Amino acid sequence: MRIVAGKLRHRNINMTNLETTRETMDKIRGAIFNMIGPYFSGGNCLDLFTGSGAMAIEAYSRGMDNIYLNDLNKEALKVAKDNCSSLKINDAKFYNLDYKDFCKTVNVKMDLIILDPPYKMNDIKEILGCVIPLCNKECIIVFEMAIDSPYVEEYEGLE
Repeated sequence: MRIVAGKLRHRNINMTNLETTRETMDKIRGAIFNMIGPYFSGGNCLDLFTGSGAMAIEAYSRGMDNIYLNDLNKEALKVAKDNCSSLKINDAKFYNLDYKDFCKTVNVKMDLIILDPPYKMNDIKEILGCVIPLCNKECIIVFEMAIDSPYVEEYEGLE
């Protein structure tokens, strides 16, 4: 995989190659960030189910100041750490916590939150309920989910 755009453009990153982790491929990451890119400039980014760290690294490459990477799977988190290290992202913050514990523990307001939980975790309202208190006023949330996940048309406080 590679970083699509920004200051780290075309740099390669490793995939986790774990059965429990889905990587967001280059084209998808590019499309997502092309949509949301005009709406952020600097700030804090949280990748709550980080896997290889590709989404957070893409955000960093495109201008986020700080990235917070969390994954319950230690092997996936090691790949994310190695990817950041190889790209000389020395100030990334890594956490090996359940997402609920992360949201209770880390008291930082985020400008971009990336949510790509395992597809079997389809309680969208519960996940959103955990991350909403971490949001700055203009926070953007990117939520990737299975096609058959229960759709949440409205959620209090979200536009």
